[in-house]
Amino acid sequence: MEKPCTLLIHNDKSEPPQINELKNTLEKGSDEEKVQAMKKIICYQLNGEQLPGLLMPIIRFVTPSRHHTLKKLLLLYWETVEKTDGNGKLRPEMILACNALRNELIHPNEYIRGSALRLVCKMKEPEVLEPLLRSVRDNLEHRHSYVRKNAVLAIYSIYKNLDNLIPDAPDVIYNFLLNEGDAACKRNAFIMLFNCAQEKAVEYLSSVLDQVSNFGDVLQFIVVELIRKVCRTNPSERSKYMKCIFGLLQSTSSAVQYESASTLITLSSAPTAVKAAASTFIHLLCNESDNNVKLIVLDRLLDIKKHHPKIMQDLLLDILRALASPTLEIRRKTLDIALDLVTPKNIDEVILVLKKEINKTQSKEFDKAAEYRQMLIEAIHQCAVKFPDVASNVVHLLMDYIGDSNLASAVDVIMFVREVIETYPSLRSSILHRLLESISLIKASKVFRNALWILAEYCETQAEIDATLEAIRESLGDLPLTQPAITPSTSTTPDNSKPQAAQAQPSHGTRVLADGTYATQSAFSEPSAISSSTSVNLIDAPQQLRSMLVGGDYFLGSVLASTWTKLSLRCSANEEVSDEVKNSVQA
Repeated sequence: MEKPCTLLIHNDKSEPPQINELKNTLEKGSDEEKVQAMKKIICYQLNGEQLPGLLMPIIRFVTPSRHHTLKKLLLLYWETVEKTDGNGKLRPEMILACNALRNELIHPNEYIRGSALRLVCKMKEPEVLEPLLRSVRDNLEHRHSYVRKNAVLAIYSIYKNLDNLIPDAPDVIYNFLLNEGDAACKRNAFIMLFNCAQEKAVEYLSSVLDQVSNFGDVLQFIVVELIRKVCRTNPSERSKYMKCIFGLLQSTSSAVQYESASTLITLSSAPTAVKAAASTFIHLLCNESDNNVKLIVLDRLLDIKKHHPKIMQDLLLDILRALASPTLEIRRKTLDIALDLVTPKNIDEVILVLKKEINKTQSKEFDKAAEYRQMLIEAIHQCAVKFPDVASNVVHLLMDYIGDSNLASAVDVIMFVREVIETYPSLRSSILHRLLESISLIKASKVFRNALWILAEYCETQAEIDATLEAIRESLGDLPLTQPAITPSTSTTPDNSKPQAAQAQPSHGTRVLADGTYATQSAFSEPSAISSSTSVNLIDAPQQLRSMLVGGDYFLGSVLASTWTKLSLRCSANEEVSDEVKNSVQA
């Protein structure tokens, strides 16, 4: 059966061990040579090599050495060496090893003592441990905390594996804990009582319950874990520890705050407790710099929201402070939580916060502004759908982004405008006026199609129809729809004496129709010297519609034709409009 391994060292050398050579080095070599030999022996043993013939040479020639590196390697050797024979009995040589190890436990150097105590923690043989118990106990009173904390762990390990060797260990550690002042030593002692004698741990905690807030964070963490465990097994004890948990919410350690808030949620569903825990999570969310911590805290807030939505609604504005994070994933999860908590009471404040965040994205220094702006626009859209009363407050703000370079944002804005203009007839006039002002900013075909549909559907007065037709004319420019020619002022040809590219000229020709008659055909030919990139650069900014049509966007052309038809029919049906105006529109 494979035995547990407490030490791993990489070794890619596969040469077989030279036993005689190693013996000779251990017996006659210098300290540096012995160090190299010990390293080889340890690696061989970790790789499964049995080297029983080297145990006595090591006890004779390495154990008495005062070389610090050799002492460290010797402790590793005792950890890896096979201490029993084939029948499971302790090898006789290990009695000598016990004596050497006992000398290390009383060594004047505290590091050597602490290292020896750590070795004791990994030993499971009662014959080896029994002679060492007296020395291990004495180390609980050593002046150096490093020795004391490892002595506690050694007693803990011995009691855990062989409790018959030291049956009074819980009492010893309890008395040690009452008089100890070092935080690390108290933590190790409390862990030992927590796992081996829980009643002693509870007794100690009860005696110092009012002082827990002054403990170090390493000990506070174990206290929280003990309280959680005790309250699960004995729910009647909850009220006893609630004050302590509330106090630990103010700990200086973020880990303790998180665990305390999580414990408080499990112990009580009272609104005061839930609100305190949620406030602690929000504090961690806004003040921790680690994004992983923020994501974990957001998951906990999401769980609280599912079970206590009313309490979380009062903390909504605090949650929105997490939007200051530069990470999009954190902003997205924050908005997802916030949108589920919006109520008629806080909708105005939420919209105000989202407006401020949108304004921040206008800065050129803002990282990932387009993606974040799209998220905010979607959030405002959802708020307006749930609470139509706020639509009038945000529609004009969102229309500033109808020409956003991010297609998804611009499409979401125009869809929102379409919903609002249908739902609120009183806002149609102002929305149409704002849409006509913004039509020259539109850069996407899909947005243009929706804008033209809105104008055709909701322009009813003659003034609105005239304004719409004029805006379309400005966007189209002069007819026919051809590529503009390069003029001398815009030409980049270095030789000005060379002829410029000719403008589009009409060509005439005679065609024979299907019935045999003749007809004259006129067509415009476009100069081939103008490249597509040049023509795009020459198009004026207000003529985006023209550039799309010239570029071959026939779907947009059909929508434009439908829009013009609707407006012209509506104009023709108006008896107050003169025939001259009607004819100009229909022409």
